[in-house]
Amino acid sequence: MRVVALPNGCNSVVWYKVEVAGKSLPVLTNFDKGRYGVFVFENLGKYLRMDKWNRELLDKYCREYSVGLVGFNPPSEETLVGAQLRGFPLFLHTNLRLRDAALNAASPVLRLTRAGETVRGPLVGEDWSVFSPNHSTYEALEWAVRDWGPEGPPHGGEGEEESDPKRPLITVIQDHGRLDGIERVLFGSGLRFWLHKLLFLDAISYLSHGQLSVSLTRHFLVDIDDIFVGERGTRLTRDDVQALLATQKRLQQMVPGFRFNLGFSGKYFHHGTAEENLGDDMLLENADQFLWFGHMWNHQQPHLYDNITQLEIDMTLNRNFAKEHGIPVDSGYSIAPHHSGVYPVHEPLYEAWKRVWGVRATSTEEYPHLRPARLRRGFIHRNIMVLPRQTCGLFTHTILIERYPGGRAKLDEAIQGGELFQTLAFNPINVFMTHMSNYGNDRLALYTFESVVKFLRCWTNLRLTSAPPLQLGEKYFQMYPEEADPVWGNPCEDARHKRIWSSNKTCEQLPRFLVIGPQKTGTTALYTFLSMHPDISSNFPSPDTFEEIQFFNGKNYYRGLDWYMSFFPVPKNSTARYLFEKSATYFDGDLVPKRVHALLPHAKLVTILISPARRAYSWYQHMRAHGDAVAKNYTFYEVVTASDTSPKNLRELRNRYDPKKGFFCQVTNGDHTKCLGRSKGRQYPPMDERTYKLLQQFYLSHNTALVKLLKRLGSRHVPQWLKDDLSDTVVAP
Repeated sequence: MRVVALPNGCNSVVWYKVEVAGKSLPVLTNFDKGRYGVFVFENLGKYLRMDKWNRELLDKYCREYSVGLVGFNPPSEETLVGAQLRGFPLFLHTNLRLRDAALNAASPVLRLTRAGETVRGPLVGEDWSVFSPNHSTYEALEWAVRDWGPEGPPHGGEGEEESDPKRPLITVIQDHGRLDGIERVLFGSGLRFWLHKLLFLDAISYLSHGQLSVSLTRHFLVDIDDIFVGERGTRLTRDDVQALLATQKRLQQMVPGFRFNLGFSGKYFHHGTAEENLGDDMLLENADQFLWFGHMWNHQQPHLYDNITQLEIDMTLNRNFAKEHGIPVDSGYSIAPHHSGVYPVHEPLYEAWKRVWGVRATSTEEYPHLRPARLRRGFIHRNIMVLPRQTCGLFTHTILIERYPGGRAKLDEAIQGGELFQTLAFNPINVFMTHMSNYGNDRLALYTFESVVKFLRCWTNLRLTSAPPLQLGEKYFQMYPEEADPVWGNPCEDARHKRIWSSNKTCEQLPRFLVIGPQKTGTTALYTFLSMHPDISSNFPSPDTFEEIQFFNGKNYYRGLDWYMSFFPVPKNSTARYLFEKSATYFDGDLVPKRVHALLPHAKLVTILISPARRAYSWYQHMRAHGDAVAKNYTFYEVVTASDTSPKNLRELRNRYDPKKGFFCQVTNGDHTKCLGRSKGRQYPPMDERTYKLLQQFYLSHNTALVKLLKRLGSRHVPQWLKDDLSDTVVAP
């Protein structure tokens, strides 16, 4: 049984908790009073057949805290006719084919959804269920009629449906709670039907008394790439530009602030036929009617430029063209052809953008991956906001309806409840990619956007609006501040990313394993010894952090992938088969696992575990050796037993814990040796027994958990230090 429990108090984004349960439910104790706003059952039958104890517990919770319930009736192999839902004066008919859906305009559930006209034609699937109520608590939310197919309804048969083949059948029903004090919305089918996705959002909003509601505002921008680019015969004529202006004017009546956003490559100005060159002129005559952004002067992909100077020259040519022809140059927005250089990041592009254009925002469909589109995200790099970009089904080759994959029916399917409609309906901020060629010829883009906006206005109460890219970027990261931090993925894990990654870069320059710490466990010694092996090469030293790069856990991460890779030798210049790096601070970095997995999904991780008690003592001695006043003035026992009433400096030191040296020295040239520094392997008195016993007890639960983890991972070996630390408290396996 899957129960989706939707917590209260989430207005901007609907958070949820999924419970895959056998006999149990989400914890509904006093601690959870008022915690959940709606319960959603993917299988209505599971709710109806709950055991008495759980059902009474759930119903009591719903009544006491006014929590609603949504249920979906799944497809059934058994065909039911007039089967009563257990415990309710409600009857069910299953496995029907339906058509022509319509909504109850008077229903109080409707919020995002608007009762438009009728969804004509067969509804998806042949396994619909419909409800027949027998109590005033029920109200229809959606109807449809029986789809009898080309043969039509049977004649001379008995039964209600045969007597009135066009009788509306209830496919979604609202229970007002007059029967048992619990409000519900029940669906006779799942979310395959696009209208049900809207109704589901309305249901959880209504049943949570508005606590789980999404905004009704949708921001909408259409980029037109490749202005002045294109082969002869595919470019805009004066008539096309006039149609562009006329459609923009109509869209502005429905979408306040709307203007098409034109991206230009000046090198190709007046490269069309005589009629198309007049179209170029007309675009410039009406430059103030549009938004504008810089493409590349020659439409070249930025990642192909290894020299930032040449990249800046290309951009400057485009900027000069804009100034000469009255095109605004202060939009602060730019797009790279084919999304090249934006992600995976090509650092020279970001630097040149800032210097030449003052770019503060761009967009891409490639972060973190092209598909699925609903998972595209934004990020900020070098103070440039990168917005997720959406596609509308039109690309550079989509210039005639006869060439559209699947024909006009397929395009209309995307517009009328399909992917394009849902993209606009469910994304608060939309930046759409189109191309100049989509606006000439059959003018598919004009038809597409005007049609989808009209369809949205017919079936939703959404408020469409538009704004320049910079404003959209600022609004986006106000809504999703957690996305500002990028997550660098591995370009070699995605074929599309490899194609738009500089040819002088290779994933062979990324480490094969990491030494992740923790500190004061001998990681520097291990780093030194590993580096001696002829097949293994470490990173180059950092002027700031010495042998450690400290990339995944600090500010260095924001310097980007190019910066990180610069610390490793280029494969052609190295004989090492394995690259690695060591940063002891990775061990306890909260963001490190996610970041490492994204960039180095196949890397091995090496960590050194020693007795935590002895590591704490090592840290104390380290601080004494470095002249820390607190460590020199207090014994180790006084430090570890410091209480909340102890002096502040003593508490701060406590909270920072986490015969010869005994190391071999590396032989370098001739008889010369290279040994570890003086701070490594220093000698100090042994820890006193009283302090060791105290720490042994303190770390007992952690050490026990470590033993269990090792066993779960299949390790047959328990380190001797761990056995020793557990010897007086528990029996180590």
